Amino acid sequence: MPLSFSATRDLLASLGHQPKRFLGQNFLVDGNIVRKSLELAEVRPGDTVVEVGPGLGTLTAALLEAGAEVWAVEKDRSLHAHLESTLLNPATHPDFAVRFHLLEGDAVEHPLAALPTERATAGFKIVANLPYAIATPWLDGVLSGPLPTRLVLMLQQEAAQRYAAQPGTKSFGAISVFLQAAYETAPGHKVGPGCFHPRPDVDSYLINLVRRPVPYVFTAAVKTIVRACFQQRRKQIGSLLRNHAPAHATAARELLLAHGLSEQARPEELPVAWWIQFAGTPALA
Repeated sequence: MPLSFSATRDLLASLGHQPKRFLGQNFLVDGNIVRKSLELAEVRPGDTVVEVGPGLGTLTAALLEAGAEVWAVEKDRSLHAHLESTLLNPATHPDFAVRFHLLEGDAVEHPLAALPTERATAGFKIVANLPYAIATPWLDGVLSGPLPTRLVLMLQQEAAQRYAAQPGTKSFGAISVFLQAAYETAPGHKVGPGCFHPRPDVDSYLINLVRRPVPYVFTAAVKTIVRACFQQRRKQIGSLLRNHAPAHATAARELLLAHGLSEQARPEELPVAWWIQFAGTPALA
């Protein structure tokens, strides 16, 4: 599969395909970054790996060559057809065709690319050059479980910073809470615009997320409350919870005191541990 700018450009031309900005189609043209993705994810033969937006199949082929079984979801019909005719072609890739499962669809609607639940619960990883526009809604779906043991995601650097942001910073938000309750951030890798075709206008980052020994998954009801609070992040948490979760305001007040915080604190000042404890109060659990 193509790994250089010229090979990628020529293949796109032969397919008559123009990269679609609204789908976040920035194709990797740097083999070192592909290898780094597999290295960070510690991909081994026999691993089950989910990929989002495989595009031309550059990363997909590397995953398959490493011995992984890959479940991928591709929204673009022409790229889906290209992958079917290449990596899923038993005449040219008989081994790949057995281990590659390709779904045509929207990754937000199919965050695990139709990976069967029983396979997911047995353990899987996600390695993806993620379309930037869908990063947060897609990740929110992944965090509903079953949870992958590892996520190595190519993201816009700003998004990666938001996911790893610490309490007390402007970047810390609802998605930071949901993600950090379940994952620890391991060393990643910065990626410049020149590693893609076409070149994006921003820097990217390979974020490396390792599932916690005891991950916490927020319910949909609690997520709604947390998001509502962060959407009014300059307001005080006491008044926010009286508005958005009045039945739980007393329990929240007691938790604030236990953490040495006051009702005047803003949502971004509350640590992830506080939100987990709040979610676990009897009325919400």
